[in-house]
Amino acid sequence: MYTLSNRLKLVSLILIIVGAGLWGTGYYSSHHVTLDNVKTMLAEEASHGSHGDSHATFTDTHEVESHVTTDSHGEVTSHAEADAHHGDEHAEHVMHQIHNRPYSALYVAAFFFMMIALGALAFYAIQFAAQAGWSPLLFRVMEGITYYVLPGALIVVAIAVWAGDHIFIWMDPEMVNPESDKFDKLVAGKSAWLNTTGFVIRALVFIGGWSLYRFFARKFSLAQDEAPEGDRSNFKKSFRIAAAFLVFFIYTESMMSWDWIMSVDPHWFSTLFGWYVFAGMMVCAVTVMAMITIYLKSKGLLQQVNDSHIHDLAKFMFGFSIFWTYLWFSQFMLIWYSNIPEEVTYFVTRIEDYNLPFFGMIAMNFLFPLLLLMNSDYKRIPWFVIMAGVVILAGHYIDIFNMIMPATVGDRWFIGMPEIGAILLFAGLFMFIVFYAISKQPLIAKGNPFIKESEHFHY
Repeated sequence: MYTLSNRLKLVSLILIIVGAGLWGTGYYSSHHVTLDNVKTMLAEEASHGSHGDSHATFTDTHEVESHVTTDSHGEVTSHAEADAHHGDEHAEHVMHQIHNRPYSALYVAAFFFMMIALGALAFYAIQFAAQAGWSPLLFRVMEGITYYVLPGALIVVAIAVWAGDHIFIWMDPEMVNPESDKFDKLVAGKSAWLNTTGFVIRALVFIGGWSLYRFFARKFSLAQDEAPEGDRSNFKKSFRIAAAFLVFFIYTESMMSWDWIMSVDPHWFSTLFGWYVFAGMMVCAVTVMAMITIYLKSKGLLQQVNDSHIHDLAKFMFGFSIFWTYLWFSQFMLIWYSNIPEEVTYFVTRIEDYNLPFFGMIAMNFLFPLLLLMNSDYKRIPWFVIMAGVVILAGHYIDIFNMIMPATVGDRWFIGMPEIGAILLFAGLFMFIVFYAISKQPLIAKGNPFIKESEHFHY
């Protein structure tokens, strides 16, 4: 049985404290940026051309004033006033983007770790529904990871509601008010679905369903360990609820991806988006399973886990990476080829303003897994799987970053204190909760009818 060590508790606590401190510092810094600061910054950028044509139209207030005083023509004066007004609007927009950054950084990290746990829950259900014989040795690891689903998902929803229109512009009541300057006809047309009350109600339904399955699956799994020999009733219950849950999951995961990610840009939508998010969460979940299994084995635990189990986990890492790439390309290629302005702007923004993270995450999520994990022998080497896993997790964090940041902070993105702090904060919380859950029960699901097959599994 695994015992949560004081060292791991300390590491988790340090990560949480340091992460919270860094994020708090970034939050304080961004929210003390004033309109005058932004005007000065934009004027400097315009003079140096550091942000290209998008900022080149900004006109410094002093220049406008001097232009007005030296020219007596009314038409010229009106142009100067218009330029000044445009400059003020642009500066205010940039200021809001800077203020949005710490909220977005926190949300990206919160969602990233939540989706790992949710992907593990789906993978766990698939093992029962398929009556897989290779994986029962890993069930306690999967159950430990899924323990984070409830707190992780609640944190994501809490951040979304707290941040409000800093992340989701449709949460601003002015967007659906016809008398407001901010009124958006398209957002107003979607207000029957995109409203805070509906968002919270749907989220509670999603989280409630996921958590109920997790609770009963864990309960039946532990009960099966204590059942008399030959009694398979709890395993049969696990099989039935797994099949039912997967139907529930495939619907709620899609709607969750629309609500929690795609609606940050309510003008854009993709029919492939739910599957795209699903592929990302599955590869991250299997990667974390492999890393935790290798860690526990290195501590002298899970000795029955052999290199064939590690090979199969790495094979799923490879397979889901290819599946993710297929969905990414399908979504990108169809939108790029059709070149419909309302759709293609999503990728134009990311290619122009997020060039490095956009193409970098494709290399990290496709090329690296392809090259590192294609060879069957390499899938059996623990340190090699760990190395590939680190790259994959980093790449999928950047993928979530690319989904959220362009709609909230525009081209004002950076990997700095808010982003690093948020990652450390939730990494520490995830580690503590997962390893705490793993430590509560024996690491072997001894009552599972396929446990002997799993112990003698060889690929």
